[in-house]
Amino acid sequence: MNPRPQSSASIPVVETNRLLLRGFELGDFDDHAALWADPDVVRHISGKVSSREESWNRFLRTCGHWSFMGFGYWALIEKETGRFAGQVGLGDFKRDIEPSIEGTPEMGWVLATWCHGRGYATEAVQAALRWVETHFGPDCRTVCLIDPENPASIRVAEKCGYREYFRTSYHGGPTILLERCSARS
Repeated sequence: MNPRPQSSASIPVVETNRLLLRGFELGDFDDHAALWADPDVVRHISGKVSSREESWNRFLRTCGHWSFMGFGYWALIEKETGRFAGQVGLGDFKRDIEPSIEGTPEMGWVLATWCHGRGYATEAVQAALRWVETHFGPDCRTVCLIDPENPASIRVAEKCGYREYFRTSYHGGPTILLERCSARS
C-alpha cells in the first residue's frame, strides 16, 4: 500500500523573525524521532528517551490535535537554514493530574539541543500565544506543566506571561502548573 500523506495546508503557518511554525509533514518524522531520543531533550520531560515506535505514536498524536481540537503543535523550522528546531503548540492530553486541566489548552515546547540558549523557545511560544489570542480571544486561558528542576523552561514560561498556580505531582514526579490568561498578561 502506498500511503497518501495529507497536506498540512489547513494548519496555520506562523512566522517570527527567525522561525517558521508550520504543520508537521511526514518528512519531519526522522527529526521528530531524533528529538525525542535525545537524553538532554527529555531529561525534564519524562527522563526517558523514546523509541522510534514511541516517537511515531507521539508524532501521530501531535498531528491529530489540529483535526479534533482546532489547535495543536507546529514544527519549528529555523528560517535561515531550514533546519528542524523542535516543536511548540497546544494540546489537550487528558492528563490524569490533580487539579484537572482537561479542557484547557496546554502550551508546550520542545527544542533540539543545537538551538538551546538562543531564545528560540521564547520566540516560538510568544508567536503561538499571539495566534491563540487571535483565534480564541484575549481571555483564553492556557496552562503548562514544568518540572521544577527545569529553570530554563520556567524562565521561558514567565517571560511569556505564565504564573505558577499549583504544585502537584505527575507520573510520580514533582510538577509545577502555570497559567496564563491573555487579558491579564
